Amino acid sequence: MSDFQNPVAGFGVTFKAMFRRRLTEQYPEYKKPTAPRFHGRHQLNRHPDGLEKCIGCELCAWACPADAIYVEGADNTEEERYSPGERYGRVYQINYLRCILCGLCVEACPTRALTMTNQYELADESRESLIYTKEQLLAGLEEGMVDTPHAIFPGMTEQDYYRGLVTEAAPGTVRQPAVSRGEHPEEEGADA
Repeated sequence: MSDFQNPVAGFGVTFKAMFRRRLTEQYPEYKKPTAPRFHGRHQLNRHPDGLEKCIGCELCAWACPADAIYVEGADNTEEERYSPGERYGRVYQINYLRCILCGLCVEACPTRALTMTNQYELADESRESLIYTKEQLLAGLEEGMVDTPHAIFPGMTEQDYYRGLVTEAAPGTVRQPAVSRGEHPEEEGADA
């Protein structure tokens, strides 16, 4: 009798499932909204005047268990300023072939420069295109922001930026022309 009951019990499970509502997602046509704290693609944030929050400290790279982040810091100068502090992230890359989207890099960031968005469609056709650079990760400019490099807000210090006292770019702030390392703009004018 037990040999007969085993297949009948198995078919019973199948017949129950046949009449239930299907749970199939119609993914490409209908995208299910993500949770507010979903861990998706990373984003490098800016201060309200447009300066970058990343100070090139490399703590996110050290915290990453998958070794997916590469950061090279560089010093700011008065002629070329990308962040309000002494340093900025000159090179910033995240390899999404390695990234496990755990969020430990976000927790390690002391300036809240790195956050995670709700974007989850990261598939692409080549391996090279899944290594996101600083330009791809940097948040877009909003109203009242000026693209880097530019001077800090007059009368403000680095601490004022981190306290949130800067709310927009100073009137008349313009983007400074980027000077390549080793080149001097005054030498170019002397040859002409």
